[in-house]
Amino acid sequence: MNSCRKIKYHIVKNIPAEMYPLCIELGYVKNVGKKCNLEHPCTYTEKIQWAKLHRRNQLLEMLSDKIRVRKWIEEKIGKDYLIPILQGPYNSAEEIDFDSLPERFVIKANHGSGFNYVVNNKSEINLDKAIKTANSWLDINFAYTTLELQYQNIKPQLYVEENILNINVGDLPDYKFFCFNGKVYCLYVMVNTYPVHTNAKLGICDRDFNLLPYYREDFEPIKDQIEKPENYDKMVEIAEILSTGFSHVRVDLYNIKGKIYFGEMTFSTGSGLFKCVPSEFDEMLGKQWDLTSGI
Repeated sequence: MNSCRKIKYHIVKNIPAEMYPLCIELGYVKNVGKKCNLEHPCTYTEKIQWAKLHRRNQLLEMLSDKIRVRKWIEEKIGKDYLIPILQGPYNSAEEIDFDSLPERFVIKANHGSGFNYVVNNKSEINLDKAIKTANSWLDINFAYTTLELQYQNIKPQLYVEENILNINVGDLPDYKFFCFNGKVYCLYVMVNTYPVHTNAKLGICDRDFNLLPYYREDFEPIKDQIEKPENYDKMVEIAEILSTGFSHVRVDLYNIKGKIYFGEMTFSTGSGLFKCVPSEFDEMLGKQWDLTSGI
């Protein structure tokens, strides 16, 4: 399925804002394969494109910053759900004290998606590559990859997070709860996410964790029912607490043998540049999202 993944467009930073709709329409056609109805969006992926242009709120920016969001999460549900930060934030990778880090850790950046450098064995790390990779993230304004403008004014920084992947488990499933007006409607379950997230397998479950007959064209689908994680009801509760007041947000959580960790708040899943198979699922999700309610 990964062979279906398209190359996403990149926006020149100083392009006039009046050109944004055209850029979005072109990117949508290229990736989804059909015209985007920006005037009267109906499907989920169309509504994401509309939201890129019209959904403006400083809270979205703050919650999209992977460092600043932590204080908000602590206030909402407590710090026990946060993955510990070992070092940072830093303005350059040269500031990282690799000697004092444990054998396993993850270097991350706060201002976009996909900025993760997973280290499972420090003795095997290529320091030059790690530093070069992390520094390269700092030169990217993620807002101008696909016009997810909630990232536009986030100050790029690096930090080092505890590697919560249990060495005896070998995988860290990612549970992504699709919430509309504070209620979980469904979720993605992603497995085989480490070390390369884009090679993961993806299943779509209803809020009761029953596998649904839908998938995304750009990920290999999970075809058999997955075992429900321990404390699943608590995960739903957390997702609904964090999503209250938002017309839509995806709340990402991890679960390691019942221990729940917060991942991130996502306001434009996949930038809305993917195909649902069958396409009716795109329509189903779109019906859940009332663009006039909440933030």
